[in-house]
Amino acid sequence: MKVASFTIDHDRLLRGIYVSRKDKVGNETVTTFDVRFKRPNIEPCMDIAAIHTLEHLMAVYLREDEKWADSIIYVGPMGCRTGMYIIFKGDLESRDVVEPITNAVKYVMNFEGKIPATTSKECGNYLDHNLAYAKWECEKFYNEVLKDIKEENMVYPL
Repeated sequence: MKVASFTIDHDRLLRGIYVSRKDKVGNETVTTFDVRFKRPNIEPCMDIAAIHTLEHLMAVYLREDEKWADSIIYVGPMGCRTGMYIIFKGDLESRDVVEPITNAVKYVMNFEGKIPATTSKECGNYLDHNLAYAKWECEKFYNEVLKDIKEENMVYPL
């Protein structure tokens, strides 16, 4: 099977930050991270409006972060709604991105005000957002996984 993420044993996959794949683009390496907020097929998936808000806020935070802005290529939800894919420039490992991902999660947890890019001109589904649920998902992920992240939350199960 050519889709690497379909070869991961989702029955054993925990919440965490995983290297999903590494690709060469010219002379550069880009690393795709599987940021898994939910335990697949065990926990209910994220609400569509919550994950949409999470996408907007995490993308804004990471693309404006002084240290990481130039390394962020993509931030977007997984189709299964159990997490996000975040693509960074560089040949990176999970431990390398715990800090910026944790900071992005904390940013969402503490966000107040109008969600960025939520007009019909800026977003293809601008009415479908839920900040309260996005904050709840981030608080749960931070408290139960990121605050004391372990190796088992950063290496795909064999």
